[in-house]
Amino acid sequence: MITVHHLNNSRSQRILWLLEELGLPYEIKRYQRDARTMLAPPELLKVHPLGKSPVITDGDITVAESGAIVEYLLDTYGEASGLRPARGTPDARRYTDWLHFAEGSAMPPLVMKLVFQKIKSTPMPFFVKPIARGIADKVMASFVDPNLQRQTAFMEAELARSPWFAGAALSAADIQMSFPIEAAKQRAGLSPDKTPRLLDWLARAHARPAYQRALERGGQYDYA
Repeated sequence: MITVHHLNNSRSQRILWLLEELGLPYEIKRYQRDARTMLAPPELLKVHPLGKSPVITDGDITVAESGAIVEYLLDTYGEASGLRPARGTPDARRYTDWLHFAEGSAMPPLVMKLVFQKIKSTPMPFFVKPIARGIADKVMASFVDPNLQRQTAFMEAELARSPWFAGAALSAADIQMSFPIEAAKQRAGLSPDKTPRLLDWLARAHARPAYQRALERGGQYDYA
């Protein structure tokens, strides 16, 4: 039995979605973030040395990192699932690009945006607050926001080529991309006039029965 070590409001939600798309049986072991720090609890350190989620265990095999989990599940259980384009095709190359783009390029500026927003709202001595806020605003305006705008434009343009990121059909690359796009909706200003294809993609992803089942099993999910 596959066990998903599931942290609330985390990337592990998309692993549940993948498992539902594959129709695989699995169980969930739940972990809650610290309400003050929003960090994962120390119990996850017993599963993996980094103490983060997602992590799955499958018998005596432990796999961490979203992309590695996706590849393990498809290699082991999903060769005939249709969630990975045929090897050597143009769609397969697009699939590989987007599978890795999700964490390698899309998430870093989104995480930075979250961190600097929290810096601006964190209680601190009054004489430090203007300095901290000024630094946060400068970094976001000069580096974070331009990168987010460039990335959302790139993703929007890609969806002009096909309805999904690796072609005409949903693939595991779309599942991997779900977390950064959901985060971008909250932090990068996706809008009907600038990013209609991304918002349409997100609506179609959310409407999939497997996504809905994963949401029911995973519980409340806040991407902000």
